[in-house]
Amino acid sequence: MKSLALILILCAMLPLTQAACYFKELKPGMTRCQDDVDKTWHAVGSSWRNSKCQDCTCERCCDGMPKVMPSAGCKVEYDYQTCTFRVFNPRDPSAVCSHGAVGK
Repeated sequence: MKSLALILILCAMLPLTQAACYFKELKPGMTRCQDDVDKTWHAVGSSWRNSKCQDCTCERCCDGMPKVMPSAGCKVEYDYQTCTFRVFNPRDPSAVCSHGAVGK
């Protein structure tokens, strides 16, 4: 019975693991909001991607790229222009690096 309860709790939490999000208060009567990163203004109801690759609305922003955990000896390099990343070994560029990721 305890195993079943644990499985149900873990399944309920699964959607929460997809991306790191934070929520913002939308005050009554607001017609625009400001992006916390770029300081750009957006209409309520619109969505955008900011320069840190966060997918945002006026009510929330979520990471658009995963948090990558490279294997030992490897590094991760994020490209915020294209919202991509690469995992590499700085001492041996031909080596294959394994990695895990959390988030989107």
